[in-house]
Formats: sequence, structure tokens, C-alpha cells
Amino acid sequence: MKKKLAALLLAAASAMVFTGCGSSDNQSKGGVDKKVQIEYWHVASESFGGTTVKELVADFNAKHPNIQVVEKYNPDMYKGLTQNLQAAIASGKNPDVVQMGWSYLNYAAENLKYTDLQPMIEKQAPEDKNFLKENYLPNVLALAQTDDGKQIGIPYSISVPVLFYNPEIFTAAGLDPNNPPKTWKEVVSAAKQIKEKTGNMGFFMQEYADNWTQQAIIESNGGSMLKNEGGKVKAGFDTPEAAAAYQLLADMVKDGNGLHATNEEGFQAYLSGKLGMVCTTIGKRANFEKSAKFKVMAAPFPQFEGKELKVPAGGNFLMLFSKDADKQKAAWEFIKYIESPEALAKWSTGTGYLPPRKGVADDPNGFKKMIEENKNIQVALSTMPNLVKWASFPGANGLQAEQLLIDARDIILSGKETAAQALHETAEKINNLL
Repeated sequence: MKKKLAALLLAAASAMVFTGCGSSDNQSKGGVDKKVQIEYWHVASESFGGTTVKELVADFNAKHPNIQVVEKYNPDMYKGLTQNLQAAIASGKNPDVVQMGWSYLNYAAENLKYTDLQPMIEKQAPEDKNFLKENYLPNVLALAQTDDGKQIGIPYSISVPVLFYNPEIFTAAGLDPNNPPKTWKEVVSAAKQIKEKTGNMGFFMQEYADNWTQQAIIESNGGSMLKNEGGKVKAGFDTPEAAAAYQLLADMVKDGNGLHATNEEGFQAYLSGKLGMVCTTIGKRANFEKSAKFKVMAAPFPQFEGKELKVPAGGNFLMLFSKDADKQKAAWEFIKYIESPEALAKWSTGTGYLPPRKGVADDPNGFKKMIEENKNIQVALSTMPNLVKWASFPGANGLQAEQLLIDARDIILSGKETAAQALHETAEKINNLL
């Protein structure tokens, strides 16, 4: 089922037919006949798509004189955005369009007062009632559906974790930049060789306020983030497989070949030529390629020998929170615009995210040429068949559960406790919360 989902996702990135939309012509159709201001909340920092967000918003506002979109960056990724969103909703000053991380799907569905997308479309923009089914494959839409099939949002950004590396450091260390590590055993060996031969740090795995890449390494070693026992969701990472995967990262840090640091420190070390490998989202591709002092190269997320590669689908979907009819119409016009093939091509080019909508990747005037010319994008697309869902803690304590696992990362990587001990303690705490 997971491979079928992934295959369909890959097809979504390369399907041939699409229906254009998002033009200023739709303004009158949407019924927006006065200046309406809406807020768009996102997690795109200046080095992670923020510039592209501003460009898209400015273009939309220029084409829609009766609508004013105000974009707002939320730090601390999706956890920070969700916390800010809860506070805004409680005060009655909620935004209109929000980028919600895949890992908060269940939490958002159960705890946030969002506006149902399809019923809103049918009421406020009936001419667009088939927009979702016509422009997205069913299993792509399913990424923004709850377990019972409720569509709480529309897919926007899809990413996979990859291994970026510095070919100059590889060469200096006696490694072949055209044959990067394929397994975690090879990553460990390469990190050690880089440190010994060049004095540079060997490896860093992103440390955002989430557990995305950690899920990838745990589940690729046969572990699991969540499990279902008697109809109840529980922590599934208290296992030897999960502990071994996490301990591999901690041992690289302990041995002085791996870096445990903030993202800013880790990414800057890579871009300045002082770090050999960084494991992070393909969504950083554009920034890395623009900012690095060397040719940025990427390899697929490493595997464990003899085990199936599993990488969670990263990125976000768009949720609607407008309650006022005019704001709903304006928000829908904006959603259609940023989900249009033209805007998605700009978003994917300016970040590295893979487009979710049919036709974008095969549009000769859009993303197709870049896919053909950029090997790093091809690497990301090659990993699509290995996609699984990003684990989402359910219930009112979902945010707290996520934070507990983030805290465990620091405990493990700083060497305060073994991975087995920290994961066991964290699992018990999370199970009590859930």
C-alpha cells in the first residue's frame, strides 16, 4: 500500500495533463468585490523559501487588486506555527491560509477549528467544486485526509530527506564524489575518513523542531514510530531496531566525526566548506545550490544493509481558517493561485520541494527542464517509491508528545543517555500522555 502511494505520488510529479487556474479572471467569479485582507501563515525562513513566498504574494496581490494577502513567517517550523495558531484561534484572530506540516495532520483535525475545504468551495465557488479531484491523484489528496477520509486541507509541498555532500571534501579525503555512501555503514566510514584526512567534520543530520529525519533512519532499520494496540495509538520506537539506528548517530558525535548542533550551525558549516555531509530535506536544495562555495551534490537517503528504505513524506498542506464569507472567497482565490502550475513551478524552483499537482513536472514551460538538468532533483524523485506517511501523534497532547521525542534527541546525541534508555523513557512518557 505504501509503495502504491509512493508510485502515485511520483506520477503526480510527472503527469502530463493539468487544468490552469489562479488567474485574475477568477476574481469576479469568486465574488470578491471589495478590498479584502487575508493572512497567509508559513514556515519559510529567508534561507528556506521565504523569498519565493514574498514573490508569489506580491504577484498575487498585483493581479488581484481587490485582495490583499499579508504573509507571516512562523519560526520553529510546524510546531511553532501550530502553537501560534492555537493562540490566535483562542483570541478570535485566526489567519486565513496556513501551511500545516504533515506530521500535525491528526492533531490539527482533532484540535483546531478549521474550515472544511470542499463544502466551502461548493458554497462560495461552485464552479470549482471538482478542483481537487481534477488536479490531484486520489492518493496525493489522501496525504491531507484523516484516517476516516476527511479532507482537511490540500497538498502543497512534498519533500524527501537526502544526503547532501561536498565533492571537494570527498576528493581531499580520498573518497569518490561520484560514488557517495549508499548505506549507513558507509556514511560512518566516510565521516571518519573525512575527519582524519581533512580535519573537517564528517556528518550532520538536521535538528529542526520535529522528528522527520529521525523517523526515516528508525523505520529504515526496521523500527517504527507509532503502533496500534487494541485500537489505541502508542509509541512504537522503544525497540532494539530504533535504538540501534539512533545510537549510530550518537556514536558519530561521540567519536568526533558527527556534529550535534543547531541547524544554523550545521548548515553554515556545510555551506562554508567545513562539513562533508549533511542529511536534510530536498527543500533546502535551492538555498544550498545558491549559497555554497562548491558544487552541491546529493545522494539518496542511506539504507541499512538488507533492509527496506522508508522515508516519510515531508513538507506541508494548506488549511483554511477563514470564517467570513468574503475572506473565504479571497482565501480560495489565493489557494488556487499558489496551487497553480505556474506558481508551483516557482515554489519548487525556489525551494526544492516536489510539486503535488498533476502536470507541473511535465510542463515544458515550468519545472520539466529543471528536472532534466538538475541531478539533485532527480535524486529526490528516485526516492519517491520509498515514501511512507510522516508519523502524527494524535490527541490533545500530540504537541507535547512530539516535543518529548525532540528532547530525547538532545539527550541521545549529547551522550547523556544511551539511545535505548532515552527512547524507553520517552516512550513511557508519551504513552501516558496519549
